[in-house]
Amino acid sequence: MRMYFRELKAGIKSLLIWTVVIALLIVVAVVKFSAFESNPESLAILDSMPPQLMEALSMRAFNLTTLEGFFGAMFVFFALMGAMAAALWGSEAIAKEERERTVEFTLVLPIPRRQIVTAKLLAALTNCALFVLFTWVISVVASRSYDPGKSLFDFLRLEMLAMFMIELVFLSLGTLLACASKTPRRVGSMAIGLILGLYFISIFAGMHEKLSWLKFLTPFSWFNASEFFRSGRFEPYALVLTGVTVVICLFAAYFTYDRRDLYI
Repeated sequence: MRMYFRELKAGIKSLLIWTVVIALLIVVAVVKFSAFESNPESLAILDSMPPQLMEALSMRAFNLTTLEGFFGAMFVFFALMGAMAAALWGSEAIAKEERERTVEFTLVLPIPRRQIVTAKLLAALTNCALFVLFTWVISVVASRSYDPGKSLFDFLRLEMLAMFMIELVFLSLGTLLACASKTPRRVGSMAIGLILGLYFISIFAGMHEKLSWLKFLTPFSWFNASEFFRSGRFEPYALVLTGVTVVICLFAAYFTYDRRDLYI
């Protein structure tokens, strides 16, 4: 528990930075929404965008003159920011010990390596949960001036749960990268590269029916805002793939970290 609280304290600054960034994004977006609400003709600019790109970004699935539609279109930003924050929290917690040459001190503690990983992972998981909670609260508060209805709150609940699921996937992937990599200085950039690669795969999956099979390869397609906006629930395969991915990544992370030579 001492290591858990130490990691929480070390991550406060990062959590605050991510929270401020997403708060600014939400506030600016909600202010921008007033232009669409009072002037639906302003949506005509979207007609100039390529139809395939509009489909890939799920822009045609939402009515941007409603709060629900506007927050639905914003989900891609929530997902990307949640994925990046989670991957960095998971990878940096492990990699920083080797990068800052403090791993030797950590290893002399009378606890096994897997317990060290568990404490760091729980601290990162706590940050992920708090980040989603802050995003949820800020979204609700920012939308109050438009007199939102129950439908918006129900949709926001689904959005935040989807954001947390995506965070779980990338938290486990980031932890695996840090536990398995022999180049701790590059773990953060590797995690960001993986996120961007999987995001672009999700775009390709939505651009053509022949590429639709790609959606099973990326969490950004498992939790597609346009799909759970229409159905009010997540697809069962998304929950199964999330659980399987997290379990496999964490098992591999513990296995590799227990056995590899650490950079001292």
